[in-house]
Amino acid sequence: MKLEDKLNNRSKGKCEICASTSGSSIYEVPNALHRDEDSCLMLCSKCLQQIEKKEALDSNHLSCLTTSMWSEVPGIQVVSWRMLNRLRNESWAVDALDMIYLDDDRLAWAKTTGDHENDGTVDLHKDCNGQVLQNGDTVVLNKSLDVKGSSLNAKLGTVVKNIRVVEDNTDQIEGKIEGQLIVILTKYVRKQG
Repeated sequence: MKLEDKLNNRSKGKCEICASTSGSSIYEVPNALHRDEDSCLMLCSKCLQQIEKKEALDSNHLSCLTTSMWSEVPGIQVVSWRMLNRLRNESWAVDALDMIYLDDDRLAWAKTTGDHENDGTVDLHKDCNGQVLQNGDTVVLNKSLDVKGSSLNAKLGTVVKNIRVVEDNTDQIEGKIEGQLIVILTKYVRKQG
């Protein structure tokens, strides 16, 4: 049986963190020793975005961790522990952390990402007005820009469609202007629409 089939059977078509039935996809828990049904889970898009730090934490949505933490599946336990640590400014999350038990191997696995040492803040790509930018968005330049290494001058008001966020730098996006792919600082754009 394929991994996806095993996970669908186990999850019964629901997110294994919040039990949502709105389209789940496979999530591979980082730093697992093996890729199998114990290290993968089915997640809804909202849980996935928050776990991957692409969306601000929603403590109301993630209060379901007090249930998922009791799962016998190692990957679900590890993800629950990591997320509870990111939410440790919430009293209910601290209470849950006091109750959750992970054996030594699972605790070592859970600690490999360092989530237990960080707060729950999420660094997102934001435009000059604080609007969150995502892949595929359309932006407008709020300043004329000279493109380094090129004679191209991107004028104020230029529309840049289908941007891509730079994964490891929240101050930068990529977009095409006059057919040339360039890096643009997020403080020089505003989201359109």
